[in-house]
Amino acid sequence: MSDLFAADSSQTDKARPLADQLRPQTLDDVIGQEHLIGPNGTLRRMLASGRLGSLILWGPPGTGKTTVARLLADQIGYRFEQISAIFSGVADLKKVFEKARFERLSGHRTLLFVDEIHRFNRAQQDSFLPVMEDGTVVLVGATTENPSFELNAALLSRSQVLRFESLGPADLEKLVGRAETLLGSTLPLTEEARQTLLGLADGDGRALLGLVEEILASVSANETLDANSLLTIVQRRAPIYDKAQDGHYNLISALHKTIRGSDPDAALYYFARMLDAGEDPLFLARRLIRMASEDVGLADPQALPLAIAARDAYQMLGSPEGELSLAQVVVYLALAPKSNAVYTAFKQAISLAKSTGSPMPPMVILNAPTKLMKGEGYGEGYVYDHDTPEAFSGQEYFPEKLGRQSFYHPVERGFERDLRKRMDYFARLRAEKSRKDE
Repeated sequence: MSDLFAADSSQTDKARPLADQLRPQTLDDVIGQEHLIGPNGTLRRMLASGRLGSLILWGPPGTGKTTVARLLADQIGYRFEQISAIFSGVADLKKVFEKARFERLSGHRTLLFVDEIHRFNRAQQDSFLPVMEDGTVVLVGATTENPSFELNAALLSRSQVLRFESLGPADLEKLVGRAETLLGSTLPLTEEARQTLLGLADGDGRALLGLVEEILASVSANETLDANSLLTIVQRRAPIYDKAQDGHYNLISALHKTIRGSDPDAALYYFARMLDAGEDPLFLARRLIRMASEDVGLADPQALPLAIAARDAYQMLGSPEGELSLAQVVVYLALAPKSNAVYTAFKQAISLAKSTGSPMPPMVILNAPTKLMKGEGYGEGYVYDHDTPEAFSGQEYFPEKLGRQSFYHPVERGFERDLRKRMDYFARLRAEKSRKDE
């Protein structure tokens, strides 16, 4: 969901962009963001209390962060001052702060809106702290990046982070309706083309209105566009996705969890979204190999070699032919029986190895390559397992200091059911031999 633009056809100026003509005049005009500006939304409660603290507005482009910030200033009667971190430096900040201090002496409070606030470096972000603390400004920063990674802890501790969400299909449809009301006519699109248009916007209201303007500038009189005709007119928007930032991590997390959750359709969807956004297929291949070990494990021993084979197939075929091999693995892993028993056992073994120092293994399993070592008892008493009837000696292999440990616990799914039987079998033999030795 998201926000955007209210129509006021009496003030329409054809020279202004459609997005500007439809900009909301009040918070009630904003589309979406019900969790923030709805009757019980966070911002509504803040305004009702009469107090507005510093805010970080986090969300994708075209979701109304700037519009909402401006409307908040109007709502509480503050001056609205706007700067962009892309075009501003320390000198610009000092001028803004001095102006805010002067206005405060005249009884005017300032809401300072900083667009792309994550673009400021750490020192520049620190410069906001004194003017926030003494009340010179109420800071409202906007960012498309995860504030946890991009903003100073000190700045975050003095602000409340509000998450803006992308426009959903119903919100986009409502926005198109407002544009049509302003224009006094419906868009010349078939229903299929209309839905294609909403998809091309990718949740960005400002981009949607830009696409509407492209259509109006290109369509002939009495012409109605179908989906294919629409795509020849408008430039296809690249999905919002930065391989070094939030979109990348969100989608790979979604892919991993849908495979773990045994949902092949959802897994294929997220896999396709990442490919469509330009993700490196070999990165996806590496992640699938990891999932084969972490989430399928020995419940299906074929998962890992199949994932490796898909990577090799992609390297041989390239794009787009090799992507099918990766998609095959996505489906296979999603439908495979799941077990993290080896993953859990490995983490426990690593933890124990780090915490116990270097205890000596039992002398019985140490080789004796020299006479001195043989004289010290290295390898004395070792039983060669293949010389026993069951090819199992039942000897104790853990360091005496630790005693026997148990890490691996197979699940009752897939191939691990058979491994559980084998473990039970060897445990029984070990117990029997231990009783005989006593």
